Amino acid sequence: MSPLLGKTLFVTGASRGIGKAIALRAARDGANVVVAAKTTAPHPKLPGTVHTAAEEIERAGGKALAVAVDIRDEAQVEAAMRQALDRFGGIDILVNNASAISLTGTLATPMKRFDLMHQVNVRGTYLCSQKAIPHLKRAANPHILNLAPPLTSTLEARWFAPHLGYTMAKFGMSLCVLGMAEEFRQDGIAVNALWPRTAIDTEAIRLIAGEEARKRTRLPEIVAEAAHIILTKPCREFTGNFLIDDVVLREAGVTDLSPYQPAGVPVEELMRDFFI
Repeated sequence: MSPLLGKTLFVTGASRGIGKAIALRAARDGANVVVAAKTTAPHPKLPGTVHTAAEEIERAGGKALAVAVDIRDEAQVEAAMRQALDRFGGIDILVNNASAISLTGTLATPMKRFDLMHQVNVRGTYLCSQKAIPHLKRAANPHILNLAPPLTSTLEARWFAPHLGYTMAKFGMSLCVLGMAEEFRQDGIAVNALWPRTAIDTEAIRLIAGEEARKRTRLPEIVAEAAHIILTKPCREFTGNFLIDDVVLREAGVTDLSPYQPAGVPVEELMRDFFI
């Protein structure tokens, strides 16, 4: 039996990129996926909407619910959770993937952009988790997965100095893992973090680093496969972990990572992601 068959995932930022890849991997198991994102109409620079992602999920074998939601807005998040319950009867997994980024120094970061990063990354993760946890408590194998960097090895000035606002916001998501994993351990809710070792081939990379940079990235499917492994582990036995995608795969017995990266590009030439 497919391990996520009939499970309901609430995935933020699932209209494109890593969030959509995680949703599609779950869909191949026959999962229900709530596509929770802001984009409802085609964006001039970024492909994908909640509706096109939902269509892809259905074609992949899952059931989808497209929900337009700004995760900074408490009322919208509550409404999205209600829609998930009405449609699928419960929530088994929350994936906090939505994120805002600005790779700018202190003097070059407008406060509006600083606020956006913290409202989406930290507040959005905290808010979605808070609203999902009462429902997760009733699930058979509940998980929260944050797309957030490891705390244990990255508290170094070199990651803060170039883009302090962004780093603080991403580490806020990591701190949610650290605290919530322990807070809800007795409830059996697993809370873990996952981060890619290399840059991932998404439209965000194209906008930030340019089209050429995509030739030195891995596909989002490597993160999705790692997420699938994590989300199918027993919740009471696997919580509070800060995980790297290729390590998760190797520990699961996947030794050939070539399908996830450009042909002919050595691993050492791939672009490392932040915080690794």
